[in-house]
Amino acid sequence: MTHIPAAPRRARREPGEVFGSGFTLFADMLLVGVVTAVACLPVVTAPAALSAACAVFRRTAGNGVQIRVGDLMAGVRARLTLPALAKGLVPPTFGVLFLLDEELLRSGLPGAAVMAPVLLLLALGAAAVGLRAVALDGPYRLSGREALARSLADPRGTALLVGAVVLAALLLWAMPVLLPLLPGPLAFAATAVDLRHSAHRQDG
Repeated sequence: MTHIPAAPRRARREPGEVFGSGFTLFADMLLVGVVTAVACLPVVTAPAALSAACAVFRRTAGNGVQIRVGDLMAGVRARLTLPALAKGLVPPTFGVLFLLDEELLRSGLPGAAVMAPVLLLLALGAAAVGLRAVALDGPYRLSGREALARSLADPRGTALLVGAVVLAALLLWAMPVLLPLLPGPLAFAATAVDLRHSAHRQDG
């Protein structure tokens, strides 16, 4: 019986691959999720933490380099600026307004049956735009205006992000213990959609 030697592990990606192969990226994504979740604990640091997570995924996609926790933490520290912290107030403010509107709808106001799905769609749309914003790089980093423009210009990518948010919400509802892991897949999805949009724009 002829012995076939095991193929050495590839250090770089094959042409056409966006991210690396195997389970290494999956493990890195979960690790990034935990580290990002810890960095998000002060709440106002969430945009900076998610932006740093997207940056390490983007660097892996571009150069095939291994994800390192030190690079992620350095990215978070570099993004903890006053404008970024001010933008960090937007998600909790939006969440409070959403809960208040939900309570008003539950109180039996006229038109609640129509407004409830509208409110849900607005929340999903805002979450998708938020993910677009944290995935932006360069001069557009954390730009809400650019994120909204790209969301409108790329409805398919926006739909993918909405699906990612819905899936994350279902996983959180079914297994709350997964909360520390969810920032990783969400940042991964946001980065992949942004890279896809950039590639289509260059081809166009």
